[in-house]
Amino acid sequence: MDRLKGKRALITGGTTGIGLETARQFLAEGARVAMTGTNPATIEAARKELGEQTVVFSSDASDVAAPKKLAGRVRQAFGGLDVLVINAGIADLRPLEQWDEAGFDRTFSLNVKGPLFLVQSLLPVFANPASIVLTSSVNAHIGMANTSAPSIMSQVPAGRFGDPKEVAKAIVFLASEEAPFTVGGELLMDGGLSL
Repeated sequence: MDRLKGKRALITGGTTGIGLETARQFLAEGARVAMTGTNPATIEAARKELGEQTVVFSSDASDVAAPKKLAGRVRQAFGGLDVLVINAGIADLRPLEQWDEAGFDRTFSLNVKGPLFLVQSLLPVFANPASIVLTSSVNAHIGMANTSAPSIMSQVPAGRFGDPKEVAKAIVFLASEEAPFTVGGELLMDGGLSL
C-alpha cells in the first residue's frame, strides 16, 4: 500500500481518535507523518506506538503564536509539506444562556482562528500541489441543542456512531493522487444523520 508514498503530512490533534487513526493509515500508505497534541500522556503514547518514523510536536491549536513556530519545525523536519489535516477541535454544546466569553473565545480560537493562522503560516512550506483536509462536525448543517450520545444515536439512520477508521480512510483518499480534482468539496460522513 503506497497511495501516499513520499508524501509529508501534518495532522493536528493527531494523538487520539480520528487524528491518531489517520496517522496510522498515512504511515501504512507510505507517508511521513508529523502530528500535534497538547496532552503529554497522549503525546508520549503516540510516540511509543508509532515509533521514530513519526514526529510528534506539542502545540496548542488555539494559540495564534503557535503556527509560525510549528511551520518552522515542520520545515526543519520535512523540508516541505504535501498534506495538512486540521483535526484539532472541540464541540462545546450548551444552552445559549450558559455561554460565557471565555468559552466562546476558546471554541472560536481552536476551531476557527487557529486553523486559519496555521494555514497562513504553512503557505511557504506547502508543496505545489498540496492537500488540506479539515475535519469538522455535522453541526454546521443541522442543529443539535445540548446533545447527548443516546439522543444523537437514535437519529442516525445507520444505527451507530462512525469509527475513526472510516473517517481516516476518507482522509487518505483526499490526500492521495486519487483526488486531485476534489477542491473545496465537502464529504459528509454522518451515517445519514443529515439526510
